[in-house]
Amino acid sequence: MSISPTPDIASLRREYTRAGLRRKELAANPLDQFHKWFAEASAAASFEPNAMVLGTMNDRRPSSRTVLLKGCDERGLVFFTNYQSRKSHDIAAHAQVSLLFPWYPLERQVAILGEAQRITEEESRAYFSSRPQGSRVGAWVSRQSSVIDSRSSLESRWQEMEEKFSKEEVPLPSFWGGFRVIPSEFEFWQGRENRLHDRFRYSAAGEGWTLQRLAP
Repeated sequence: MSISPTPDIASLRREYTRAGLRRKELAANPLDQFHKWFAEASAAASFEPNAMVLGTMNDRRPSSRTVLLKGCDERGLVFFTNYQSRKSHDIAAHAQVSLLFPWYPLERQVAILGEAQRITEEESRAYFSSRPQGSRVGAWVSRQSSVIDSRSSLESRWQEMEEKFSKEEVPLPSFWGGFRVIPSEFEFWQGRENRLHDRFRYSAAGEGWTLQRLAP
């Protein structure tokens, strides 16, 4: 089987011409602005507009991965995971995290900084019960971030758990639940021609927010 040559990565380039972003167009509250952009990303049929890159830090190094936003209100942004995963251990050591929504079709991204806190068990249970059966069983199957012998061992555990819960409600695992990121900073980025992008940063200031334009 022949392998295609690597493309000339340095020459990959496109101009961003869809839109601009001006201060007067921005909402006073960054959460309102986020909801507006999220709705537009959803309407544009972006692939999983709620996919966000979560950045964490332990005592040695940073790491990042994609998770799904599952709640967003004035209290913060919520995602769910295994509490024994690498990301959860990182958050236990350093609660400050970053979130990034890369909405490429709209030539936009939103970057958020904040503190991650566990949500209540009641909140986690309410969301868990809304998940499809397979996803609930999967939460019991995967010891997330741990080393496993093979794919077959994972599938064997799946069959075991699927049989176990075939005739009963799948309960919320004690090691699974949600985190809420309480934001302290939002940055809205809109691509522009000649790399003169529009960037606006909201920073928490007491009960409100300050807004600044940043150089691209």
